[in-house]
Amino acid sequence: MEFSQKDVENIVRSIVKKTMAQSETPSENTVVNNFGESGVFDKMKDAIDAAHSAYLTLSADYTMEDRQKFVDGIKKFTLDEKNKLAQMVVDETNLGNYHDKILKHELAARSYGTEVLETKASSGDTGLSIIEMAPFGVIGATTPVTNPSETVIANSINMVAAGNTVVFNVHPSSKNVCEYVIRKINEIVISLGGPKNIITMVKNPSMESLNEMSSSPKINLLVGTGGPGLVSALLRSGKKAIGAGAGNPPVVVDETAIIEKAAKDIITGHSFDNNIVCILEKEVFVVDSVANQLISLMQKEGALLVNSSDAEKIKNVIMTQQGVDSNGKTKYVLNKKWVGQDPYKYLDAAGIPYSGKPKCIITETGFDHPFVQKELLMPILAIVRVDNVDEAIDLAVLAEHGNRHTAIMHSLNVRNLTKFAKKINTTIFVKNAPSIAGLGIGSEGTASFTIAGPTGEGITTSRTFTRARHCTLVDGFRII
Repeated sequence: MEFSQKDVENIVRSIVKKTMAQSETPSENTVVNNFGESGVFDKMKDAIDAAHSAYLTLSADYTMEDRQKFVDGIKKFTLDEKNKLAQMVVDETNLGNYHDKILKHELAARSYGTEVLETKASSGDTGLSIIEMAPFGVIGATTPVTNPSETVIANSINMVAAGNTVVFNVHPSSKNVCEYVIRKINEIVISLGGPKNIITMVKNPSMESLNEMSSSPKINLLVGTGGPGLVSALLRSGKKAIGAGAGNPPVVVDETAIIEKAAKDIITGHSFDNNIVCILEKEVFVVDSVANQLISLMQKEGALLVNSSDAEKIKNVIMTQQGVDSNGKTKYVLNKKWVGQDPYKYLDAAGIPYSGKPKCIITETGFDHPFVQKELLMPILAIVRVDNVDEAIDLAVLAEHGNRHTAIMHSLNVRNLTKFAKKINTTIFVKNAPSIAGLGIGSEGTASFTIAGPTGEGITTSRTFTRARHCTLVDGFRII
């Protein structure tokens, strides 16, 4: 039996409407949405209840076209206020730099809406089967201090486009800018005819509010963007969780690379927002025959080269020793107050003379140096010389620590590029470009601030926050 596209669309629409009416009609026990409209609550329970009530309204009364309208409104707000938001983040978190945060908000506004949600249909003599991308319901989400408002915006776009509502437990050190964004999103959605409290948050987030969110029966999916401890906690909740954890992205440079471009790209990526983004270059493994040239050109791109003695002084500023590990090696703990600071601050604190305004600090180290092994989230880049590309690849895989987050390689040898990509098996693999190309800055990459390496979803989009709903109609065309 054959049907036109219009026939299929009409049938799909009819089935979906009936399914939604049967499965998502509020019961007599449903919480009535009598909360305020700002989305910001003193208690986590109220934030969850409001988002749950908003979901019931959203799923019953609004179409995908409506959701795209809300998403477009969020994107417009982000672009209109990107300068203000960037300054708010800098002022509150004291991390990164203003100009790169403008770019990050522009990137958040490029997040996918409903355009990647595709309903599939097949028909035969017995009837019709469709698979549509249905929402999870209410999503409980966390945000990192490194990308606070950007993550709220990008995830709100993705999650609302997918038909969900969201409860955020934001990082406490960025709660003010996140509150501003959540209030604005709700204001925009309501002005466009949408339900109130489509996005909510608790005003003073804490571990207690996070635990309450994670254990609530009204939360259908957990999404964690942050450190490994946070992601592990969500994965232990017993709910389905999407986790975006730490990275320690290595860069490999072989002898076939265009060294001038490699130097420029590495410094561009590494220095972006003072290196607080997890996908950025964290350590470099370079074949010895081109190492001197690479380091020299890096300096021309604005990097300041420090010797091993000065690198030790910087290490003593940003790290403290904390016993030894199981292999008898000294363990180091980062002083978080130094994350994402301007390069000159490390130099001043270590008493190292310099001139001008360096984009970042580079230094040659061995493989075991903590600058290689630790994800610093600082504009301090370790460079390790190796004899050949195979050694570089093997060490890079070890330095990435199995996070499967991001890796970068500069090479014109397809065999080497393929070998590294397969061995390291990261979510993002950038070839002959700065790391930020992996998220769509100056490239065709996909914009996302939740890179789900630990749980395998990869770069998240609105499609990530849906579940497949199979609808089957038997002999439906004989029904009058």
